[in-house]
Amino acid sequence: MMKKLLSTKEIAEFLGVNEKMIYSLISEKGLPASKVTGKWLFPLYLVEQWVEANTLNYPETRQQLPPYDGLLIITGSNDLLLEKTIALFNRQFTGDIAVFANLGSMGGLQALRRNACHIATSHLLQENGHEYNFDFVGQEFTNMPVIVNFCRREQGFLIQKGNPEKIKKLNDICRPGIRVVNRSLTTGTRLLFDRELQKAEIEKKKIKGYDHEVNSHMEVGLEVLSGRAHFGPGIRPVAAVLDLDFIPLRWERYDLLITKDRFFDKGIQYFLGILQESEFKQLAASFEGYDISSSGKIIFPKENVPAE
Repeated sequence: MMKKLLSTKEIAEFLGVNEKMIYSLISEKGLPASKVTGKWLFPLYLVEQWVEANTLNYPETRQQLPPYDGLLIITGSNDLLLEKTIALFNRQFTGDIAVFANLGSMGGLQALRRNACHIATSHLLQENGHEYNFDFVGQEFTNMPVIVNFCRREQGFLIQKGNPEKIKKLNDICRPGIRVVNRSLTTGTRLLFDRELQKAEIEKKKIKGYDHEVNSHMEVGLEVLSGRAHFGPGIRPVAAVLDLDFIPLRWERYDLLITKDRFFDKGIQYFLGILQESEFKQLAASFEGYDISSSGKIIFPKENVPAE
């Protein structure tokens, strides 16, 4: 079923602004929009997500997760090592179950703020280009959650083995015949990709496949491996697993976020404890592109988390 599309006039009425302001919101604030036959159209469901993502002050929610009773809920950005660690948790603690919902980094933060999960995973690069997550968490939460590092991992771009299309720099993806695959708006990988496009002054409309979004790093890799795409943003571990070539961009910090009132829940402490075990270290070593030297380290607050 086609998602509802609004005209410029309708979206202006929906947002309560004049039509001229809409064009500024598109160019300056990233208001989701598509240009079809010379006219702007606005997918309502994406605009609603955009409004929520730009909300600064949320009312305190009354919803509470029930006391921990053997079900550990993790949401947010997906990762190969995280998947293996969840499987390890489920093998070690047979009376408990850990589950993961792939919502992207922003989706994970919003789920944690709504008390819909125990742990959120995130790797959102801040405007300063160095720090991760703090600014985004500050926009979602009145009381900052605990931030624990899960790993560092190498982000970049996945390309076909042997680089048959001779993609050397980002501008090459604008060449005729080059197709890309992308991640969704709620992901840290998409945020990083868009940031690099802006730095290179590349117009998104010139990129064939920019709007083709998939849900995980592995799906990006499979699109490139199959030949349906020549290029996609992703992490080195996926390139190594699928025997693809990789253009490195940067090492990033991938964190676990936990509200302070749930930090000492038994399941959360079980999960964090795994990060110190030799089996976890062996799992990380089986992939290329991970650094676990800070895994399990509390990034925020700097002091030890006080007992509730």
